[in-house]
Amino acid sequence: MYTFAHISDVHLGPLPRLTVRELASKRITGFINWHRNRRKHLLVNTLDLLLSDIRTRQPDHLMITGDLVNLATSIEIQLAGEWLRSIGDPLDTTVVPGNHDAYVPGAHDRSVREWYPFIAADNDPNDWSDEDHIFPTYRRRGPIAIIGCSTSNATLPFSASGLFSSRQARETVNLLRRAGEEGLFRVVMIHHPPIRGAAASHKRMLGIRRFNAAISTGGAELVLHGHTHLNTLYHLKTHAGSVPVVGIASASQGPGGHKPPAAYNFFTLSGQPGSWNLACDRFGLTEGADAIAHEQRRVLYGTPAPLLEPPPLGLEV
Repeated sequence: MYTFAHISDVHLGPLPRLTVRELASKRITGFINWHRNRRKHLLVNTLDLLLSDIRTRQPDHLMITGDLVNLATSIEIQLAGEWLRSIGDPLDTTVVPGNHDAYVPGAHDRSVREWYPFIAADNDPNDWSDEDHIFPTYRRRGPIAIIGCSTSNATLPFSASGLFSSRQARETVNLLRRAGEEGLFRVVMIHHPPIRGAAASHKRMLGIRRFNAAISTGGAELVLHGHTHLNTLYHLKTHAGSVPVVGIASASQGPGGHKPPAAYNFFTLSGQPGSWNLACDRFGLTEGADAIAHEQRRVLYGTPAPLLEPPPLGLEV
């Protein structure tokens, strides 16, 4: 049995003090939006509560599908790196960036550099001569292959779209085929939902057709995404069958907002190629905002084992 947890859209706060130079860009719209809306509902203590609950369940791996920061200032990116190092080992945590991590030109590269140990492929030579070709990444963990894709790019004000390029599509196909030949359960991580209509037009993913073609051609068992701050389940139709596409609420979302409160998905995998068993259990913030509770179980493949309760706090296992 192998277990992994999925969170997204962390949006670490609060915002640092910004200089006039930093605000003289698209950041001014995000700055206003933060103070009018996001700061009221995106709460650090909510995120801490969620992570504490994840730790009790001791997943083998943690996957984070982007938007670690808000305006991608240098200090935000640095603090997000410190936060990542505080929650676990890079071998046990995989990150792909989101649109907020590339909020302005140059921010994507700074984010990837700072968080690189949590992004890098297993056999990456750590060569930064061609930063645009870091993605897709390939990490093998137990019975799974984690293919990290990026739709993260700087956009104009009032736009939060993402781009999945032709080059990335070709290389994703190669990695998916490689993982299939190795008999691994293939998990694709991406920030924007690769589903038409899942996000508003100004927040959509450009390249949905080529992403779907890559999944259909290369083969995959699961796609994880964020961006919408919603708990969703879609399916991609491929030549080999239907692939679940799972989204999750923002990991920092407190109660009382327009979006659902913070949640994480906990996946339990067993079986073997051709007869996988996979359950997705969602845990979310309670109405009182003082605890995390089990909300839903979905069986995505086969007949998974029952959900195991975590050991009591302080008990060595």
